Amino acid sequence: MSTIKLTVNGKAVSADVEDRTLLVHLLRENLNLTGTHVGCDTSQCGACVVHIDGKAVKSCTVLAGQAAGSNVTTIEGLSKGDELHPMQAAFRDNHGLQCGYCTPGMIMSGVQLLQRTPKPNREEIAHGIEGNLCRCTGYSHIVDAIEYAAARMKKSK
Repeated sequence: MSTIKLTVNGKAVSADVEDRTLLVHLLRENLNLTGTHVGCDTSQCGACVVHIDGKAVKSCTVLAGQAAGSNVTTIEGLSKGDELHPMQAAFRDNHGLQCGYCTPGMIMSGVQLLQRTPKPNREEIAHGIEGNLCRCTGYSHIVDAIEYAAARMKKSK
């Protein structure tokens, strides 16, 4: 067992974890942040994407101990109180989800994409989410949602 300290969604946390504990399990089981999903157990689906020090990563590929000292943002940390992040609102407003299982990872990847490329075209959006799998939507509404968020976020700056 190791005690690790990190910042999650702006709050300092400390947790005792086994050295083999994955970040996704620390978030879900120790910190009760269940918005980050475990979809495939093989790092293929992207349902577990979070931001570590501003970079989108699959939390099922990171040991909790590797995140010690880092700033982690989960889907729960994007909104400000009851106010949704523009990407979250865009997914809601543009039907960018169906079952919702992949949605947190898609949103986190979409936020990272817009940080790097504020006005992506549809091809850049598709490339930006290629590490995230959705079995329900066919991606069209997801791409629409990210495109919509880009336009809305640009206007708010």
